[in-house]
Amino acid sequence: MGDLADHLRLAGSLWRLLRNDALLPREIEVRGTPIGLRLLAAVGRILGGRAARQGRPGQRLAAALEREGPVAIKLGQFLSTRADIFGPAFAEDLSRLKDRLAPFPTAIARREVEAGLGRPVDALFERFEDAVAAASLAQVHPARWRGGKEVAVKVLRPGVEQAVAADIRALRLAARFALKHAPALERLEPLAFAETVARALQLELDLRFEAAGADELGQAMAADGYMSAPGVIWEGVARRVLTLDWAGGRPLSDSQTLDTLGADRPRLARQLIRGFLTQALDHGVFHADLHEGNLFVDAHHRLVAVDFGIVGRLGLEERRYLAEILWGFIRRDYARVAEVHFAAGYVPAEHGRAAFAQALRAVGEPVFGRRAAEVSMSRLLTQLFDITALFDMRLRPELVLLQKTMVTVEGVGRRLDPELDIWTAAEPVVRRWMSNALSPTQRLLDLAAAARRVLETLAAEAPPAPRRPAAPSPTPPP
Repeated sequence: MGDLADHLRLAGSLWRLLRNDALLPREIEVRGTPIGLRLLAAVGRILGGRAARQGRPGQRLAAALEREGPVAIKLGQFLSTRADIFGPAFAEDLSRLKDRLAPFPTAIARREVEAGLGRPVDALFERFEDAVAAASLAQVHPARWRGGKEVAVKVLRPGVEQAVAADIRALRLAARFALKHAPALERLEPLAFAETVARALQLELDLRFEAAGADELGQAMAADGYMSAPGVIWEGVARRVLTLDWAGGRPLSDSQTLDTLGADRPRLARQLIRGFLTQALDHGVFHADLHEGNLFVDAHHRLVAVDFGIVGRLGLEERRYLAEILWGFIRRDYARVAEVHFAAGYVPAEHGRAAFAQALRAVGEPVFGRRAAEVSMSRLLTQLFDITALFDMRLRPELVLLQKTMVTVEGVGRRLDPELDIWTAAEPVVRRWMSNALSPTQRLLDLAAAARRVLETLAAEAPPAPRRPAAPSPTPPP
């Protein structure tokens, strides 16, 4: 019965998108769309009537995604960061999904806080106000902690666990459907992708994990200086409640206010790129949801990050591969970039390294040194997708959050500064990391670590030593 309900739910979502002309909008022609899908979209528009004719494509899609639940809303948040691909109007229409959804009543939020923290709201807070930001999973209330500290209280939406569970089932169903009916998508590992998204969403539903992520990333950010994070009020943390220091500042999504404040947009864009890369490379942990709704600019024009529900992690090998690939592109050493891809197993061994390096050159040279406004991201992504297909490159589930965050961060950077040169912004961080990684001291440390791993492996594989027979017990005296 549950599986049938999931099928009906997925079909219903698809049909509602078509009826609202939000899946294949009439204003946008997508080449290569199957004729059957185009006909279905036309029928949906006819049956949708006035609703399918009102507003811009982004407005219709935002309204439809908001009704479909948390996973759909997060998809809209991601799309809203890529104005360079979908157009400024489309991205702006979707941006309301970041933090401007309808809030639930404050009275319910107060009951959730009291249930989670085990004390009356008035015993914990001197003031507890209505929500100022509401997103797909939770909303944020300004408050004053006892003693006068200004704080932000994040409270999960009522029933959100059930909504996310239903979305996850539908996502897994969609992945199985794609794998069955579109074999070409197999290399994108739709089932593994769905499980990665599901795991991230499940962790977001326990705000104690988010508190730990905020604390860990706050320490990393304090060491680097590119951005900062509000402190955690641990006494105000529970599974459905999170209390942080008030971040202050203005959200990056408020573009007009940033201009009024005279914010240095190019500098902010560089700080964002460098902050993300420093987290990933130096610390192996990064904020994996860096859209404009989760980034603020304080009175000193510094970046402040909030919402640490999704935290990405990289092992030392993945960090090394990431740095070497970026460094190879920065130096235009496509042969080295190809070698790293093969060493990491990103490209199957049966393909030729020289041919792959040639394909990378075709991608890198047209964009190297050019301003963001001069680069067509949609065309670049199409070319990259063609190359991954040509060389049988499969999606790596362990890198999904990294790749998604890199795309988001670049999109936000481009919106801040259309003249942004991504490679120039990244170069100081990658150069420093490579210099440290290739230093004699680090090489000795790596050699020692490798030797230790070999010894541990040998010890684990060695046969157990023969046991000596036990010595006879002494005969007790008569």
